[in-house]
Amino acid sequence: MNGVNKVILLGNLGADPDFRETDTTSVLTWNLACTETWLDARKQRQERTEWVRVVAFGRRAEGLSRVLRKGDRIFVEGSLRTTRHERNGETAYTTAVIASNVVLSGGARRPSDEEPRERVPDRTYHRDTQPPAAPPAAPDHTGTRAESEARVPAVPPTRRDLPDIPF
Repeated sequence: MNGVNKVILLGNLGADPDFRETDTTSVLTWNLACTETWLDARKQRQERTEWVRVVAFGRRAEGLSRVLRKGDRIFVEGSLRTTRHERNGETAYTTAVIASNVVLSGGARRPSDEEPRERVPDRTYHRDTQPPAAPPAAPDHTGTRAESEARVPAVPPTRRDLPDIPF
């Protein structure tokens, strides 16, 4: 049986993301502040913020680099990856979330804080996203009325038309 390596985060960017291009791909890296709140035993509100490093590659990195800015609230789906590297002659490890799905969820940043830039609110950048489908063909107004009515799609059932399923 295979294991599961899935991370789901909702948080705010702590700084503008870092975009760079390597010989083989584009890389976008950012730190996401994920804050959780709770009430302690004395009913006092407590808060803790976890800073999570997130990395996106390829076309996703290029697209996100044009829209993500400090303070943006985003939803991230991905997987954990730990890499090993040498730092000052010692072995060091870094754990990051490799983003497979990023949604700009709005909030956090005030309009006065924005600098002019390309912005597409609530746009999803997903690994499996397909290009938009071609627009539908223009309606065909030729033929008889019966032929025209036969081309009209059936009306979907209403709630009253559906069987009563007890669950």
